[in-house]
Amino acid sequence: MHVFLTGASGYIGSAVLRSLVARGHQVTAIVRSEPKAQAVRDAGAHVVVADVSDSAVVERLAHETDAVVHTASTQELDPDFVATVLRALDGTDKPFVLTGGIFTFGNSTDISEQSPVAPPAMTAWRGPNEGAARASAVHSTIVAPGIVYGHGAGIPAMFVGDGAHEVRLVGDGSQRWATVHVDDVGDLYALAVERGEQDGYVLAATGDNPTVREIAEAGAHGSPVVAESVDASRERLGTASADALLMHQECSGAHARSAYGWAPTRPPLLQELATGSYAG
Repeated sequence: MHVFLTGASGYIGSAVLRSLVARGHQVTAIVRSEPKAQAVRDAGAHVVVADVSDSAVVERLAHETDAVVHTASTQELDPDFVATVLRALDGTDKPFVLTGGIFTFGNSTDISEQSPVAPPAMTAWRGPNEGAARASAVHSTIVAPGIVYGHGAGIPAMFVGDGAHEVRLVGDGSQRWATVHVDDVGDLYALAVERGEQDGYVLAATGDNPTVREIAEAGAHGSPVVAESVDASRERLGTASADALLMHQECSGAHARSAYGWAPTRPPLLQELATGSYAG
């Protein structure tokens, strides 16, 4: 398939690009600047240097390709981008794969695609855009990743210690996070493109749900691990970010496995923190 991809130079988008290319797909990526464009070309994509906010370019690329994958998701860009793609793909069977997030489902010890939504303030903006996609006739799927890690990056990097300076928890660290390696996320996007069906949400989480304290202790590498109050976390991280990270979320990712044939293979987060790409 010929796939139009946004965010190809980003953390999740670059993993999606690697997976699509490895599976034999042709990729056209929209990239904002020439310096970013070369790395995307080197990864195997054809590049259009333009801005994702340029609706005319987006509509043209949606018409010229067989599928659209949107990982450059932001509060400012998404309303126009999603509306443009839905208009361009209306009446076709071309798949449209959007990026969501597991925060949408709030606190839960057993999140599934049928769970009620209860997003924190930080991600509540996603709701109208996702709702428009789900209500349309376009073959749309919203991939909702858990806490993404891998290659020494992502949110868990905040807990990597140097053996000297303290590593601070978010709150007391008793909350659990649903986690997923970025390369496994990339594979799920590719599978969603190939499946090509309208499926609402698909949760990208491996079933590995460690506590934040366990995550910090794995990444501390000898640094002291220190709990803090909720108010202290809000002051340090900002209220919106802290409130999202303070949520307790557990997810098995069963639907992705059964309906998409997704089979995550990368090391779990605690192992990756202790001995993998975060170990330095």
